[in-house]
Amino acid sequence: MPPRENDNVLDKPAPNSSTRISGPLAGFRIVEFAGIGPGPFACMMLADMGAEVVTLDRVGAKKNMKSVAGRGRKVVELDLKDKAAVAQVLDLLVNADALIEGFRPGVMERLGLGPYVVQARNPRLVYGRMTGWGQEGPLAQAAGHDINYISVTGALAAIGPKERPVPPLNLVGDFGGGALYVVVGVLAALLEASKSGKGQVVDAAMCDGAASLMSMFFDMTAIGRWTEGREQNFLDGGAHFYGVYECSCGNFVSIGSIEPQFYALLRQHAGLTDADFDAQMDRKAWPALKEKLTAVFKSKSREEWCAIMEGTDICFAPILTMAEAPKHPHMAARKIFVERHGVTQPAPAPRFSRTPSAIREPEAADIGALTNEWKAKR
Repeated sequence: MPPRENDNVLDKPAPNSSTRISGPLAGFRIVEFAGIGPGPFACMMLADMGAEVVTLDRVGAKKNMKSVAGRGRKVVELDLKDKAAVAQVLDLLVNADALIEGFRPGVMERLGLGPYVVQARNPRLVYGRMTGWGQEGPLAQAAGHDINYISVTGALAAIGPKERPVPPLNLVGDFGGGALYVVVGVLAALLEASKSGKGQVVDAAMCDGAASLMSMFFDMTAIGRWTEGREQNFLDGGAHFYGVYECSCGNFVSIGSIEPQFYALLRQHAGLTDADFDAQMDRKAWPALKEKLTAVFKSKSREEWCAIMEGTDICFAPILTMAEAPKHPHMAARKIFVERHGVTQPAPAPRFSRTPSAIREPEAADIGALTNEWKAKR
């Protein structure tokens, strides 16, 4: 019987190599060239969804078996400067469905593992390439990090208080604009390959993805609903009804009462009887109203505000730390966080009703045995 919508497969033991693999990507084989940050995260998602992901790492690389982003993989150590090892990789890739690498442009070609070489032997292979700046362009060979990639897209300039931009961790460039876009691109290319029998190269640049994530804001700018300058708009902390407020205990809460009916509930539950609050969408009134609302929220603790507002249509939530988040009743009820090897970590997402994802254990593997296994199953 398939799991019901609210069943959580993470209650069950994590599958291993001897267990039937679930997940919508079960049966797909993906080769990952080891990297850091968004590459491992992307492959973690694919592994959680059932793909057999083999990570090729350098000889002697220190393995953290508790790594969240490294979960669910078979790991092979190789010296890719050795021509014999490269030949082994090419043999493995003959029966792979996809490859994901995150080196600077040209590195894979110099190793003898570029797309033309690999796809000549396996024409249906999807070749996923993730970089910061992309495979070509003036900055293609320059070093960079998330903060740089989102700087040139307009994203970083829009985030933070008036005084200066604030880096939103590395969620927008590395993981949002990079990892998620390479996952979407690889999956789309796999779907197309199932019809055409031909693979292709997926060029997922973090600056491309971060720019794509800004689509709504470019749209709103074009129609006059968004202005440049931080804390001047309704989603960037400028509006009193969409923002973060400190409580008497020193903790914080968030509100997002954009729609009139939600704003009315905010006024009702927070006791905002002052007629000045009638001017919800008057940008000129926002600074003064924000100051007044700051004083209101400072009058009670976070716990008290949760008792008053949580679960209503105000669009309210307490701002929790990573240590607090797993204990929140909603997060706990949905088992959004799980524990593996003593490490609390996010459970696989999204959820599937018929082919549920699951966390599998990482394991060391032999490339020769894998090649023979993949060849036999093809």
